[in-house]
Amino acid sequence: MRVSPLQGHAHPDGVRAEAPPAGPAPHLGEESLRILVGTEGDSLLLMDINTTERNPRQVQRQQQFLEELERKGFCYKAREDQEKVFFGIRADNRVFDRYRRLLMESEATAPRGELAGPTSIPATTRIRIVNFVLNSKMAAGDTLQDLVKDGVFEAGFPLHKGEEDLKKKWARWRNMFQQQPIGDIRNYFGEKVALYFAWLGWYTYMLVPAAVVGLIIFLSGFAHFEASQISREICEAHDVYMCPRGDHNPRYQRLSETCAFAKLTHLFDNEGTVLFAMFMALWATVFLELWKRERARVVLQWDLYGWDEDQEEMALGLIACPDYQPRLHQHSYMRSTVILLLSLLMICLMIGMAHVLVIYRVLAAALFSSAFPFLGEQVTTAVVVTGALVHYVSILVMTKINKYVALKLCDFEKPRTFSERESKFTIKFFTLQFFAHFSSLIYIAFILGRINGNPGKSVRLAGLWKLEECHLSGCMMDLFVQMAIIMGLKQTLSNCMEYLGPWLAHKCRSMRATSQDPELRHWQRNYRLNPVNTFSLFGEFMEMMIQYGFTTVFVAAFPLAPLLALFSNLAEIRLDAIKMVRLQRRLVPRKAKDIGTWLQVLEIIGVLAVIANGMVIAFTSEFIPRVVYKYRYGPCRQGAHPAVDCLTGYVNHSLSVFYTKDFQNPVEIEGSENVTECRYRDYGAAQNSNFTEQSWFLLAIRLAFLILFEHVALCVKLIAAWFVPDVPQSVKNEVLKKKHQRLGEAGLPGPGVGPGPESRSTRDSGPRAQTWSGPRAGQEAKTQSCCHHRPPQPWLCVCVGGL
Repeated sequence: MRVSPLQGHAHPDGVRAEAPPAGPAPHLGEESLRILVGTEGDSLLLMDINTTERNPRQVQRQQQFLEELERKGFCYKAREDQEKVFFGIRADNRVFDRYRRLLMESEATAPRGELAGPTSIPATTRIRIVNFVLNSKMAAGDTLQDLVKDGVFEAGFPLHKGEEDLKKKWARWRNMFQQQPIGDIRNYFGEKVALYFAWLGWYTYMLVPAAVVGLIIFLSGFAHFEASQISREICEAHDVYMCPRGDHNPRYQRLSETCAFAKLTHLFDNEGTVLFAMFMALWATVFLELWKRERARVVLQWDLYGWDEDQEEMALGLIACPDYQPRLHQHSYMRSTVILLLSLLMICLMIGMAHVLVIYRVLAAALFSSAFPFLGEQVTTAVVVTGALVHYVSILVMTKINKYVALKLCDFEKPRTFSERESKFTIKFFTLQFFAHFSSLIYIAFILGRINGNPGKSVRLAGLWKLEECHLSGCMMDLFVQMAIIMGLKQTLSNCMEYLGPWLAHKCRSMRATSQDPELRHWQRNYRLNPVNTFSLFGEFMEMMIQYGFTTVFVAAFPLAPLLALFSNLAEIRLDAIKMVRLQRRLVPRKAKDIGTWLQVLEIIGVLAVIANGMVIAFTSEFIPRVVYKYRYGPCRQGAHPAVDCLTGYVNHSLSVFYTKDFQNPVEIEGSENVTECRYRDYGAAQNSNFTEQSWFLLAIRLAFLILFEHVALCVKLIAAWFVPDVPQSVKNEVLKKKHQRLGEAGLPGPGVGPGPESRSTRDSGPRAQTWSGPRAGQEAKTQSCCHHRPPQPWLCVCVGGL
């Protein structure tokens, strides 16, 4: 259901809806007819008579709805083609005059002396008012949404008009590196959409330093690509054999065979990882604080700094119904308990999906080893890659399920207003989506390879299949591959489908014949655009929140994430612009002064990023074991030696010994006759694989580092949030001046002076009375028809189903 202007009118205050043809509409008077259709006759048939194809009850509901609109101050006209009947609906100025009086202030940027005219209310506000009225309950108890759902009308949407400037300046790929016209976007799509693009542009701008630092950290690994002591020891360990890691192709593998992967791992698991994780924690805070300052500047320019959403909603409610009463705030502990339990159940389901992926990886390893023997030791890599693809598909499926569940939970909670419903839905949907996207990454980062037992006594799934282990070069490689594949698919495949799907659908719908009537042709062209709904902008926000999570939460394992996000956002801005302006029906403008609950979501992600990155460095990376070895067990424990690398001997120190005779079936392992002992990644004792003193000491250091890292990072975030004010002083001063100016214009008397009749009369006759009271305009409107004695007003278009 959308509201929109029709071509050739000054303001878009109409709705267009579409429905199957109904019975005849009431005849309009001759004078009204001239305004609607010129000189076509003394009566107008809005819809063809076709009672054999339409339910008489639907015909009656359609006519009742249109008649109710006339009583509320709306006019309508109809156009029809071979398939559809389109209704154009427009509102009388009385509706907008009442809105202006109810709020006692104008939304326009025009001076106060101009508020008496109907053009003082922006087009986006007029569309929003009409849309609110049409979607409010009529006397028959129906809204436009109800009628669309029941098939009385097919659809309702705003028409595009005056978007040529946006097409030239914004919705073009060639404008990718140009600044966005946020003001024009606001004037056409409303504040909600404009704030989304303002935030997205700011986020993309702030990704530049994060991408540069991440790229430097990644490339710094190349400087030590050949010089790393650990990589050299691994590449030269020709006489060190690793224990078989799975049931597929069981054989002892030389440690030197993992030389290439060891060098690759050093690219993102080096000494700069900790600094980059700390930098990203600071970056996330500075980004949010600077965005709050940017938002304050933008909102002040739009005269929305003191805008009250509740007051706005009550004003719209009074326009739709004079007896409107606002719903009171309510809270039910029973409902909250049920919602909490159901949410926990869904979260458990998300965790269960991660376990399903674990089972897939175990079974896939066994299947690939038997079906594709040529893979050899690359079976693990194939399992990791296919596991990431399966995870991506599961994300697509669970997204639809999560949206349905979140909507049902919101309906059960019974929020008071649409904005409150949107806020609650945002929290629920994001929570479910977070677990759907990150459950697999959490498993790889903190569980994979840690519950497998030792080589002689492996933990098996259902007693048959051995659990999957990390790559020989470490679990950071698995996490890096998983992050790279998921981010790569989401930034490329998802964006391609997001653009190609609407583009192909629009091309197919545009192949139909169009009318020769310019007005009807304009309506048809808008109808054949891709439909939009309440969640169109919500989906764009959610996509960016998930990307922001990938960019920050596990960035210690994937320092290239900010760079990929930067490239993706440069394309995403233009892709969304092209979709909204060229491929989709016009969104109903919505008023807002911030991005709402999404700001809290960003702050939560920032805190989770500190915790996750601290755990990745402490438990997944080799950073802590290297530092502990360097200062406690290595050659530099007594002091640095210039001729000796402090990590000399680290590889041998970090690998536990297992005697091959302790295998349950040692003869089944290839090359067992020549190998008496093998190595595996752990700190277990050679005799019984129990934890040694070194393993417990290392665990204590890991926990101490995690606590220290999180506290330092969170303190840095708090200091940065305090150091950078949310609102610039210039904005505060401007608001202060406006408050002082309003008090001065109110004509407050000086000390000891009362407002006598003369001064009160003087004030009442001034421009302020013309600006705010508007009673004369309201009285004139009561005696005038909706369709004449007024400046031409835009039509709202409603389209009705097939003939």
